[in-house]
Amino acid sequence: MLTLAADIEVLARFGRALADPIRCRILLVLREAPAHPADLADSLGISRTRLLNHLACLRDCGLVVAVPVGRRTRYELADERLGHALDDLRTAVMAVEADKTCVDADEKGCC
Repeated sequence: MLTLAADIEVLARFGRALADPIRCRILLVLREAPAHPADLADSLGISRTRLLNHLACLRDCGLVVAVPVGRRTRYELADERLGHALDDLRTAVMAVEADKTCVDADEKGCC
């Protein structure tokens, strides 16, 4: 069983990965299928250098893995459960946004 400190570290790593919109986009693309960096860069409309920096961060966070395929490298989610977690997190956040039960939500910018 994980300790509270380990649980917090795992969630913090996930949060760091999701803190950048480009990394979120990368994770969502890789949720659909593994991809090579050149294809990812083209589909996201960013430079390969910038993409590789983000992939390094995602690797360091333990969310993606690099898989050698001949002379090329393909990236994929480190575990298929991450794709499910991304879907669950996205739908939960959307549900909370749609359910503004706090009467002061718009005024206070909360909930």
